[in-house]
Formats: sequence, C-alpha cells, structure tokens
Amino acid sequence: MRKAKSLVVTVCVLEWIKRFVSSSDFSDRGRKIVSRTHYQAHFKSSKMKIYYVYILKCSDKTYYTGFTSNLEQRFFEHQEGKHIESYTYKRRPLELVFYFEFSEVGFAIDTEKQIKKWSKIKKEALINNEYEKLPNLAKKKFK
Repeated sequence: MRKAKSLVVTVCVLEWIKRFVSSSDFSDRGRKIVSRTHYQAHFKSSKMKIYYVYILKCSDKTYYTGFTSNLEQRFFEHQEGKHIESYTYKRRPLELVFYFEFSEVGFAIDTEKQIKKWSKIKKEALINNEYEKLPNLAKKKFK
C-alpha cells in the first residue's frame, strides 16, 4: 500500500488534489485546513472525522476505487465478501494499493468519482506516485 510520505510526494499529491478538486487550502495528506469557527460550526465533537478514498487491486488485475470513513473495516468487508452484489465479491483476494485522507466528506466523494472515471493506466500512475503523468493520461472511455 502506498501513501504520500515524503515532502516532495506530498506536494505533488496536494497539487493534484488542488487541480481536480478545485480547492487551494489543503494541508498535508489532502486534509483541508479549516478555521476554528468553521470547525466549531460544522463539527460537534472535538475530533475531526477522517474520510478515505482508496484503490483496491483485485485478483483479476482490475482496480476498484471506493470511499469510506473507516478504511480498516471497509477493507475487511471487501475481503470477507460482505456484499454479494459488489464489484469486488468475485474478484477476491484484494490488495489495498493506495489511499488518500480527507477531513471534508464532499472533497472525498468528488475525488472518488473523478478517479473512477480514470483509465487503468492513469490509476496505476497514481498508485506508483507518478503524479507528473496524470494530466496527460486519457480518461476512461465509456461505450
């Protein structure tokens, strides 16, 4: 599983997120910076909730992109086949190959929708930290 760790990679991820999610106020790992008043107005608890957009590699070499607020639990559900009708059910075992963290649910959902439209090659560039390739790779073609 890959996650942006170095400063250079983090900056690349942030630039990518800014481009595709259209926001310029992110801190490291895709978390949106919020003011104290904004925080108090929108969150009742003292701890900010984290949301995840993740990519799973399936046994048939395809990729599944998803969204959750509990990455560990959701991955377990995919692996155990909790939802028979789901894309990943017949494609187990699965491997968690990439994820982003967000503090704003809307940004996480928008990012998931964007990545789902990408081609396999573009998803692999993201997974392999080849952020400079992302703008030039074609979107997934629908029939």
